[in-house]
Parts: sequence; C-alpha cells; structure tokens
Amino acid sequence: MSVFTRAARGRLAAWLTVVAAIVFGAVVFALPKPDNPAPVSSTGLSVQWQSTQVERLQDQLPSRDVQPAIVVVSRADRAALTEADRAALTDQSGDLGQFAVGGRVSPPRVSPDGTVALVAVPLSTAGGQEAVASRIDQLRASLDDAPDGLNVEVTGGPAFATDLTKVFAGADTTLLAVTAGVVALLLLITYRSPFLWIVPLVVVAATEQLTLRALDTVVPAFGINLPGGAVTGIASVLVFGAATNYALLLIARYREELRREEDRFVAMRAALRRVAEPILASGSTVVLGVLTLLLSEQELNRALAVACATGVVLAMLSALFVLPAALLIFGRGLFWPFVPRVGGEIREGRLWGRLGAAVERRPAPVALLATLLLAGLALGGLGIRTGLSETEQFRIKPEAVAGAETLARSFPAGTTQPVAVLTTPSAVRAVTDTAAGIPGVASARPGEAGAQVAQVDVVLEAEPGTEAANRAVEALRDALAAVPDSAPPAVEGAPASDGAVVGGAVAATYDENEANGRDLRLILPIILLLVGAVLVLLLRGLVAPVLLVLTVIASFFASIGASWLLFDHVLDMPALDSGVLLLAFVFLVALGVDYNIFLVTRAREDARRSGTRAGMLSALRVTGGVITSAGILLAAVFAVLGVLPLILLTQIGVIVCLGVLLDTLLVRTVLVPALTFTLGDRFWWPGRVKREPAGDGDDDAPPGREPVTTRD
Repeated sequence: MSVFTRAARGRLAAWLTVVAAIVFGAVVFALPKPDNPAPVSSTGLSVQWQSTQVERLQDQLPSRDVQPAIVVVSRADRAALTEADRAALTDQSGDLGQFAVGGRVSPPRVSPDGTVALVAVPLSTAGGQEAVASRIDQLRASLDDAPDGLNVEVTGGPAFATDLTKVFAGADTTLLAVTAGVVALLLLITYRSPFLWIVPLVVVAATEQLTLRALDTVVPAFGINLPGGAVTGIASVLVFGAATNYALLLIARYREELRREEDRFVAMRAALRRVAEPILASGSTVVLGVLTLLLSEQELNRALAVACATGVVLAMLSALFVLPAALLIFGRGLFWPFVPRVGGEIREGRLWGRLGAAVERRPAPVALLATLLLAGLALGGLGIRTGLSETEQFRIKPEAVAGAETLARSFPAGTTQPVAVLTTPSAVRAVTDTAAGIPGVASARPGEAGAQVAQVDVVLEAEPGTEAANRAVEALRDALAAVPDSAPPAVEGAPASDGAVVGGAVAATYDENEANGRDLRLILPIILLLVGAVLVLLLRGLVAPVLLVLTVIASFFASIGASWLLFDHVLDMPALDSGVLLLAFVFLVALGVDYNIFLVTRAREDARRSGTRAGMLSALRVTGGVITSAGILLAAVFAVLGVLPLILLTQIGVIVCLGVLLDTLLVRTVLVPALTFTLGDRFWWPGRVKREPAGDGDDDAPPGREPVTTRD
C-alpha cells in the first residue's frame, strides 16, 4: 500500500470517527427523559432509619402537606422590641393569614428578654419545591415594608429548602464557565501553542455536556433520584479533570511518536497502543472506586456513583477514539510553533531527569524523608471535628440561616426545627411527659393526631446539627423506646419499633451522620481492595500494588491533615461536613492512584529494555511534565468546586485539590521512584520484567529503531 493511499484511508477513518461521535451525541441528546423517581426521603435514607419512618407516618396526619415558615422580627440594634414594634407586628401578622393554610396564623410570640418575636405561618407543601419556593417568595415580599429599625427574616423548613434551591441557581453555568476557563489557561501554558489547546478543550467540554445530558436518562433508569446541584457539579468537575488528564497523556505520547515516525497515522497507532492500557486501568480504578458508593446508605451518594461512573466511561471513550481522530485531522501543524519533527531534539524532561538522578543516588533516605513529611501533614488532622449544624452548611449565608441565628439568640435554638415524635394516640400523654423530662429538651407538647398515629412536638435547647442536639436525640430515642404501647403502626419494609419513633430535621441530621459513619466502615476497605486488584492485574505483581495503595492512603491522611489546618486556622470553618471524609477518600484513592499508574506502567515498559532503575529514570523523565501538568490541572479543576455555595462541596474541592497535588508533586515524583530504586527488580515481585533488546516490542517500529532519549 502506498503512503498516499494509507494517509487517505487514515484521514477517512478519522473523519468517520468524528462523525460517528457526533451522531452518538445526537442520539444521547434525543433520548427521552424519564420521570425522575421521587426521593426515598428528604435525607435519602431508607425506611431502616427512624427519621424516614417518621416521614412516612406523617402522611397519615391531617396536615401532612403543611410545614411552618417562621417569621422572625428583631431590632437592628438588638434592643428590646418597643410597644410600637409589637403593635406593628400584630397588625402585620393578620395580613399573613393569606399565605397560611386555613387562613389564620397564631398570635406573635415574644422571647423572654423581649428582643425577638416570631410568627409561625403554616404553609402548604403541595405542588413540589417550586410551588413552595413561590409561596416563600410571596411571603417575604409582603414583609418588605417593615418599619424602619426592624429586621424581618423568614426561616423554618420551607425557607431553608427554598434558599438551598436559590443558592444553586445558575451554579451549573458558573461552574462550567470557570472550569472551562481554568482548563483552557492550563492547556495553553502546557502546550505553548495558540491552536493545540483548542482541540482537547472542545472534546472535553463536549464530553462533559454529553455526560450531563446522559445522566438525565441513566440515573433514573437505576431507580435513583437525580437531585442535581451537588451531584451534577461533582460529576462535571470529575469529567473535566479525568478527560483532560487522559488527553494530556495521549498528546504527550503522540508528540513523542511523531519524533520517531514521519507518518502521523503510524505515530498515533503507536501512541494509542502505549496509552490505552494506563488509560483503561486508570479509568477502571475511578469507575470501580465511585461505584462503591452504590453501597452507601444515602441516595445522593448512590446517584453520585452512577453519575461519576458514566462520566468517566465517556471520558475514556473520548480520549481513545474522538480525540485521536481530531488530532489526526489537523496534522502536525497543530503543534505550531513547536512542531515535532523526526529525529528532533526533545527538550521536555530535563528537570525531571535531574530530579530522578538525585533521588537515585540516595533512595532510602529520600523515601524516609518523604514518608515523614506525609506523616507530619497527617498530624494536622489531630483534633479534627466533624458534623456541621444546620446554619453552618452554607458558604454564603442565606436569609433562612440569618433568621435561625437571630431566633437562637433569644429562643431555644431548636425552635425553627422541632423534633417530631410519632406515637399512638393513646400514648401521647406518656410520651409527652417522658420527653419533657429528658436533658436538653426545652419543651414537649402534643401535636395533631390521626386515627392511628399522633405527633408530639419536641423543641431542643441546642441548635440543630450540633453535638448537643445529637445527644438529645439519642436520649429521646432511648427513653421513648421504653414507654409502654407507644410504638406506632410499622412502616412497610421497616423493622418493628419498640416504642415511639423520633424524626424531623434534627433527627434526620443525626441519622445522616450515623449513615456516613456506617458507609465509611463498609466502603473504605472495599475500594482499597478493588484498586489493589486492578493494580495487581495491571502490574502482574504484589509488591508494587501494595506499595502504591499505601502511598495513596498516606497522601489521603496528609491531605486531610493539611486541609484541616487550612479550614480551622485560615478559613475559620467550625468542622468538616460528616459526608466529606467518605467522598474525599473515594475520589482521592481513585484519582490519586492514576498518576502512579501513568508512571509505573511507563517504567515497566522501559525496564524491558534497560532494567528497573534505568526504566524508572526514563519514565520519570518522559512522563514528569505531562503528569505534573495533569495533576495541577485536576487539582485546579476540583478547587473550582469552591464557587458552589455549600460547605460540603468547598471542603471536598480543597481536600481533593491538596491530595492530588501531594500525589503529583511528592508521591509520584519522589516517594514511588525512591521505593523503586531501593527495591530494584524486587519492586515487581513475584512478577518479573523480561528484558528485551532496544527497539523490540513495537510492531510498527522500523528496523533498528532506538528508544527516544533526552539530552540533559
């Protein structure tokens, strides 16, 4: 076959691949969007948890579709409310009846110190969250003409849900714009070409948008509610980061092959053959890692598992099929002004070659120092606190949080979110009396009742989500389980209860914390085993996989310690969100091992020609630049999660950012090479690297081709 014919067929194949990708994308966008399944509960927890059982039992109460919004009134100077203030509030409360179920609201309640008053407005929750948000907006608009000197804030359950929805409004667009901007800037710096960065950015951005559309179909197909917000935000960032990493690896190897091959189609085939294994292994670890979240107690984590796995699979496909075709269409000129020529000098890798040589001279002390540095950073996590209160969940303080804080100054902090205790109508008095006597309970009073269930409203002294509130919930459940004949009818699928069940927002937060702890104990060892298994299959040994997994664990604890020092002493965050540790561990283990895979697979390849020590030196020199660029880019992309308003996402972004930087700049650059130099061929035990003459093992290589080397 002539060179011309081979090139023509190559161009045709490239164009057909791009067209096929466009058709595939059009098909995905044309897929019908199934109805999003209703969430299993407001927390995403199953009926095995008391808070979910209470939600189901409340459906049997007359006002099952009613929740109170709390109007909080105080003076701007925090002084006591005057008689004129109270009179104005009384007049205003009459007008609030137009928003209340039944057309009436209770008279205002004034705190014992006279500085804060509240009015409870029972709102209908029928029609879904959009309808509730509309009612809250109308309620707040009606209070805009408050007298000068008065602060009027609306809080309570419906207001919190509304404000959470609002702080995410436009967040997807902002996240996409900032992420694309960061990736574009870093690609431009990496390639120093006015054109090259555009191709991977377009492919990656298209993959991200395709992923977000696919999620509308895929996640509901698993019977899982897709909540949006946090799930789509994390999935978007992960796809951008993973797809760009794979693109950097492919383009670096393609450029290397272009210095050996005149025919760019032959060069691309060689590059793909070399990068397919590490990309597939890397993607598989991420997919398997995030899929462990399917074992989580929380529906949000299960949605995240399906979303992230879908995104990474599409990222791998785009890197192995679409991006190579796009690069081939544009040819060598895409690299201008640094166009790779056959036999041209390789300028990349000089710094990493010198660093590798320095580590090789004294590998054992270097490994020890790197380990001590990671251990020192991990010590920063001593005294770490977990669990945020309800008012600490937001990075940007909305009105519902401000109102709850105002209310907590003069009323029991739990006033905005009373604990709901469900029992039988005949046991209401006994349950009320028992609850009122429990330490940490400010008040307990009978609520409404149905034919088979009745509610007791319990106000705690502590703010929802705090350790004191959690202790009060524990004490309530223990004490009420002993009240005779207080167990309500069993919820379908739930275990039989010994007594009254305790729920509401405060108890739900407690249950979420417990569920996160259970998830950690279950999922952490499973993900380590799965990642280890992938490494064993990839490297065909035991020592290297065990060491690589241990280095990733070490970098995780170091990133947690470093992040906690930042959160506690710089950003003044009171605690980690209880869900952060699990998600950060999953992402750091799955993503952190990627860079070790990129390095070690190349070291194993080069070791076949020159031995383990020389192979690691060569791999560090050749991959140093691309892996560092990939790590910095992924760290920056996850840091972009900080533009979203939830503390949970900010903390995940910071922890993963620091962890990826540690993996990239310390573990992969220093620790893993030092361990390899120290162990030598034992690093691959019980496998072994079969030595091959230079130039062997490459079917497309011309006779006598030598491996590319750099000039230091």
